[in-house]
Amino acid sequence: MNNIFVYCETEKGKIADVSLELLTKGRELAKRLNCKLEALVIGNQLSGIERELYSYGADIVHLAEDERLAPYRTLPHTSIVVGLFREEKPQIALFGASSLGRDLAPRVSSALKSGLTADCTSLEIGDHRDTKGNEYKDLLLQIRPAFGGNIIATIINPDHRPQMATVREGVMRKEMLAEAKTGELKILDVDRYVGDEDFAVSIIERHLEERKIDIKGAPIIVSGGYGVGSRENFDLLFELASVLGGEVGASRAAVDAGYADHARQVGQTGVTVRPKLYIACGISGQVQHTAGMQESAMIISINSDPNAPINQIADYSIVGDLSTVIPKIIKSYKANSK
Repeated sequence: MNNIFVYCETEKGKIADVSLELLTKGRELAKRLNCKLEALVIGNQLSGIERELYSYGADIVHLAEDERLAPYRTLPHTSIVVGLFREEKPQIALFGASSLGRDLAPRVSSALKSGLTADCTSLEIGDHRDTKGNEYKDLLLQIRPAFGGNIIATIINPDHRPQMATVREGVMRKEMLAEAKTGELKILDVDRYVGDEDFAVSIIERHLEERKIDIKGAPIIVSGGYGVGSRENFDLLFELASVLGGEVGASRAAVDAGYADHARQVGQTGVTVRPKLYIACGISGQVQHTAGMQESAMIISINSDPNAPINQIADYSIVGDLSTVIPKIIKSYKANSK
């Protein structure tokens, strides 16, 4: 049918945010290609889950429900996805770049002998002409940082289908349709796709640990880079974040230097965030970092270098020493918020 498919992850009957973000992007791509958007959900106790998928744009929902399919196991999920894709022949298939998606998507890609681009930061539809003059129309442009974040690469797959990509949580926006809609629900016969060999591995015990630090949902983030200078200097950032009711983030360079914990890392190899306010302190603004925060509603840069790349995407740039600037911001905010 050559439609767009989104594999939707669930945990205890709840759809993962990254899947809803992919549906939002998927309906944009489907409109561009004049095709339908289809969702695939695999698990157990999924009654009524299709309604939320419709509200994010899914035209068709494929539901594989069986008590053997939750929690996630690699083999049965792979068999169902590969079997369905062979039948439906999607032109594009999108997965979240979560631990689950990173396990599942490469296996599906390998089985279908298709390409896969990991950790995309943008997906677009466009044309391509190769060196021999062959022209390809309406390809999925899979955009992601490469070479350690020093360049932005656009990857295409002109010869094989489906064109597959994984996208990390927070990279795409999540937006419900303005008006309610319904779609078509297709219940899959699980035994058509799986056999006893798919359940050779059993889960004896499963432990889910809550994140101790979770900056993804913070409305305000005060983030520090290598320019902060030390772990002790990060105390200033924690004080500002506390005053503003926000969280503290960090660049990869700051984390590698031991200034902040890895759980606070923002960027291509950390967390992707979209806060209402992002204050970048002592951050140069390399692509690896900006890929994870450039969609923030407002960006303020505090940097002693007036030519720092971060200033090119900042809404407001404060040139100065953060050890002087931040205390003044804290003092002013306290004085004007009484």
